[in-house]
Amino acid sequence: MDLTAWELLLPEGMLEYFEVASVEKDIESYTISLVEKRLQPGEFSGLRLSSHGFHNESTVKDFPLRGKACYLKVKRRRWVNEDTGEVISRNWELVAKGTRMTKEFAAFLKALHRQHSGKL
Repeated sequence: MDLTAWELLLPEGMLEYFEVASVEKDIESYTISLVEKRLQPGEFSGLRLSSHGFHNESTVKDFPLRGKACYLKVKRRRWVNEDTGEVISRNWELVAKGTRMTKEFAAFLKALHRQHSGKL
């Protein structure tokens, strides 16, 4: 089994949808910045979509690492339907229900979804 260090530290399944963009360390915490990969959402298959930038970055507190706080800064991708002009995003609740991800990753995605919904 070939595991990267990120697979050991991040919620299981995270690297399927996100790439690690940067990591910052200071006296009290680690901050891992993640960017959603350019993978067309499966729930919109059959639609002509193009990547249309990102939502505002969200920060989620994760489990501590080596006695320091750990924050995941997540940039979720936006898509535009080329036929209607509608801007859409991956439905993380469907992803959580439709995959074999861990409860930890599903909880992470729920927190991310709640945080994003609160900013609308």
